[in-house]
Amino acid sequence: MPTDNTPEPLSREIRQGQIPLKWSRREIMAAGLGAVLWPTLSTWTEGAVLNRNYRLGPNPFGLGVASGDPQPTGAVLWTRILPDPLSDEPVEPVAIPVQWEVSHDEKFSKIVQKGTAVATPDMAHSVHVEVSGLDPDRWYFYRFLASGGASRTGRFRTMPRPEALSNRLRMAFASCQHFEQGLFTAYDHMSKEDLDLIFHLGDYIYEYKGKDRLVRKHRGNEIESIEDYRQRHAQYKSDEFLQAAHALCPWIVTWDDHEFDNNCAGYISEQKDVDPAKFLDRRANSYRAYYEHMPLPRACLPEGPHMALYRPATFGRLADFSVLDTRQYRSDQPCGDGNKPPCPESLSPSQTMLGPAQEKWLAQRLKASSSIWNVLAQQVMMGHVDRKAGEEVAYSMDQWPGYEVERQRILGFFDREKISNPIVLTGDIHSNWVNNLAPGQDDKAQAVATEFVVTSISSGGNGSQNLKYAQTVQDENPFVKFYNAERGYVSCEITPKSWTSNYQVVEYVDKPGAPLVTRASFAVESGKAGAQKI
Repeated sequence: MPTDNTPEPLSREIRQGQIPLKWSRREIMAAGLGAVLWPTLSTWTEGAVLNRNYRLGPNPFGLGVASGDPQPTGAVLWTRILPDPLSDEPVEPVAIPVQWEVSHDEKFSKIVQKGTAVATPDMAHSVHVEVSGLDPDRWYFYRFLASGGASRTGRFRTMPRPEALSNRLRMAFASCQHFEQGLFTAYDHMSKEDLDLIFHLGDYIYEYKGKDRLVRKHRGNEIESIEDYRQRHAQYKSDEFLQAAHALCPWIVTWDDHEFDNNCAGYISEQKDVDPAKFLDRRANSYRAYYEHMPLPRACLPEGPHMALYRPATFGRLADFSVLDTRQYRSDQPCGDGNKPPCPESLSPSQTMLGPAQEKWLAQRLKASSSIWNVLAQQVMMGHVDRKAGEEVAYSMDQWPGYEVERQRILGFFDREKISNPIVLTGDIHSNWVNNLAPGQDDKAQAVATEFVVTSISSGGNGSQNLKYAQTVQDENPFVKFYNAERGYVSCEITPKSWTSNYQVVEYVDKPGAPLVTRASFAVESGKAGAQKI
């Protein structure tokens, strides 16, 4: 790499490139986007008429329940009033009171908190209750009641106190659940595991129009309007296995591209000749619907086409999680996207995946952390994987190698600042990987972090072990310790002494009943970067 591309310290402000971090309304008007006027929360909720007697039938909560973003004294509890997720008949445009209860026991004989929220039509009758004042490191049960009907019961665990060192955390992470391409069988198995926490790393929905002759079919055309995105989220959340996994324990979510539009990069569409005003309007619709359907706190409430999604999560002193957003602030994919050899654009210091504000936030968190494990929960692969056999090289320009200076800066920061046990969790590419990450340009150098990449829940169809390609990948990339292209998720057990990742797969998703197979397990010893197969 040329000397003028030497990575800067991670915490130093860097040039953002051609994409602004956030446009003001004045800048939007100056850019000719004045037709796009996005509502605030007040305009979403004002004017709704409260109807305490509106009848919804026996099950008002057809999308189930969810909890998320747990804290030591509480969590976000979510539901949405929608009796029939697959019906075209909307809920009446009235505000509906929804009672919520939190209990020590599943029978709700020991209720510790309760209250009433209001589900408004402008928020798609979704409810986000931010419960606080609970005991740290404890399991609770919760439910919602409205119009004489009760939701299913969900449960959540509050986080330990920041200074507490827990003996164990059991968690799973998943990504990429294309409704049309397969059943969510993996979630059926996940919901039977003993888990404290689940991370979803993006592609929760897919935006494409419905196609015939697949396992299931999307409703409607490619989604663009707010009603389109709401309908698509509802169709996905109608899945019984997904609902069961949400009810099991708290989720911490982040998006990738398909929650909005394939291969989007900041304000830039993958397609040419896209009207920028319509593109940002569509992004505002997707962000709003995403918030409406996820157990996210009010701090994540979108403002038009902007949504602050990167945020912290801490499981006491055992594990500190930095949840990243690698889509909203990134530069355009370099070299025309695809798998390419390095080019001047991919090696440019102005090329950014995180944007300067998020990168600075990440550096400050990592440097201040006193946790044993420091985890990046993010979307695209950080490993410098050569996809081409032989002497020529090809790297994915949509992944971190397309943003090489920033990638090296982060890995160099791990090394220079002696960050305790860095772990990178990744989704996106419909295949399982284990990568030992080294700083600099020598991928054979001593690892400073470990990356666990999870396959898809269903995207890509049945998948396979693909043993021939797995061998080619590992021959070309000695730091790759595992590759597999089946469907499934990764479950993890974290203790003060070790991190163990179990690659849980199902061999088919085109019909029900696939058994769960633990295809491989890898462990990282605390204080020693790099994964070893168990």
